[in-house]
Amino acid sequence: MRLHRIIPAAALVSSVILLGGCSTITNLIGGDQAVRDADTGQVTESGKADAFTIKVGDCFNDQSGEQISDVPAVPCTDPHDNEVYYDLTMPAGDYPGDSAVTDAAEKGCGDAFSTFVGVPYEESTLEFSYLFPTKDSWEGADDRLISCIVYDRSGKVTGSLAGAAR
Repeated sequence: MRLHRIIPAAALVSSVILLGGCSTITNLIGGDQAVRDADTGQVTESGKADAFTIKVGDCFNDQSGEQISDVPAVPCTDPHDNEVYYDLTMPAGDYPGDSAVTDAAEKGCGDAFSTFVGVPYEESTLEFSYLFPTKDSWEGADDRLISCIVYDRSGKVTGSLAGAAR
């Protein structure tokens, strides 16, 4: 069984893949893995990145569907749809349910948004969403990580949205 992380489709325009098989993912986002700089860890060459390995500062492009295991990572200096701006970890224990996980994501990502972007969410033209653990990834891979993602609903951006103040 493949483990998945989920991003709510309604919250992020279309940044996910519905898993229909590994060959489908490879065909959609390419078979090559993203290349990272050995010193900084930043993505330097586009390719797929496992959803469990993306981190703050990573940029990636949209997909469609509801569950993902890989994202099409790109250097943030290239045009991209999404940027991971904050991570939070859910506490150990039994899976608390989708509602508890998404509530924690909404609060944590919302609280970190203004620090990253430079203006409160309510005043910003930018949006946020998040990748969050499923019950399967929680139980099978000890996945507790929620990754907060910022994006511009008007289209791709080039460079980081850190301090964009918009």
